[in-house]
Amino acid sequence: MKIKDKPNKIKQSDSSDKLKKISRNIRNRRSIYADAFIKKEIPHKLLEEILINATWAPNHKMTEPWRFIVFTGKYLKEYGNYMAHYYKDFYNDLSPDAQKEKLDYLRNYPLNAACLIGIILVQNTKINLPEWEEIAAVASAVQNIALTCTDYNIGNYWSTKGVAIDYVAQFDLAENEKSLGLLYLGYYPDDLEPSKKKRTPLSKKVIYLK
Repeated sequence: MKIKDKPNKIKQSDSSDKLKKISRNIRNRRSIYADAFIKKEIPHKLLEEILINATWAPNHKMTEPWRFIVFTGKYLKEYGNYMAHYYKDFYNDLSPDAQKEKLDYLRNYPLNAACLIGIILVQNTKINLPEWEEIAAVASAVQNIALTCTDYNIGNYWSTKGVAIDYVAQFDLAENEKSLGLLYLGYYPDDLEPSKKKRTPLSKKVIYLK
């Protein structure tokens, strides 16, 4: 094999443009909640691409400790009804009208989502890894979904509330599986206000040891 003594030439501008795009995607990623969604379906091929990207997340010993359930169609209405029933007693101290308003809001909340994705941790039964490592891998998979969605202007957020965890847990999970909630995906209006959240300066979060 002939070894090149000169590295490949990459134009500085090309490298810089790629870095800017990557940084822009990461920094533009944000949680967009379902009550801001507009009704629109994600093309199946694009949804598959999003999920394939999830499976390329880093994971220790290649355990790939994730599984996904994609909920569409009637399941959006079903989950809205599930939430309303789940929280019914929580709003008992409200007036009947106020309680009805809250529960109607919950019933309608998922309806404009393109889909909901059940996030499931699959703990390997042959390789003994700490659970936190497996959860970290699943979180990385979810981040891959979020970054891909950001590139395609698809809103998303991960709901880890008890209602989301319990809903997914109903769908025949194995003994080594655990529900980690629901990921909402949906399109949003072009005029949606950008997030005003700031990040702590790097100088307060990083030290360099030489």
